[in-house]
Amino acid sequence: MESMAHRRRCFEIACRKAGLKLTPQRLGIYRELLTARDHPTAEALHRRLRTTLPTLSLDTVYRTLATLTHHGLISRLETKESLARFEAVVEPHHHLICCQCGKIMDFQWPAMEEISLPDEIRTWGRVDQKSVVLHGICQACLSESI
Repeated sequence: MESMAHRRRCFEIACRKAGLKLTPQRLGIYRELLTARDHPTAEALHRRLRTTLPTLSLDTVYRTLATLTHHGLISRLETKESLARFEAVVEPHHHLICCQCGKIMDFQWPAMEEISLPDEIRTWGRVDQKSVVLHGICQACLSESI
């Protein structure tokens, strides 16, 4: 697994290549996403960063997330509730989402990458990424309902 420092350096290089300035806001948002394991929303990121970046506006958070997503520097995950959640992990992986508590867990499924697409999808055009999102109830929520 890559170190946080290495990932930050790669992020900085990718920003420069994309012609993006390395603003304190962009760096702060990316650093928070690197350490977050809960796939935070824009609002959650804003709340977390207000202590270190007190002048940071929610609009800036939204615009920064859109820019970083557009350039492939972060990933966006849509939930059933139409809430956009974000993460710094851009490598292929999949998600489990608990329908009760909203917890999101990443998982790897290498066999998924090997599965051939159905013919009707192959004739559609080019598929750049396969991503599976599974919805259910996590073990913690199942235990609470007993």
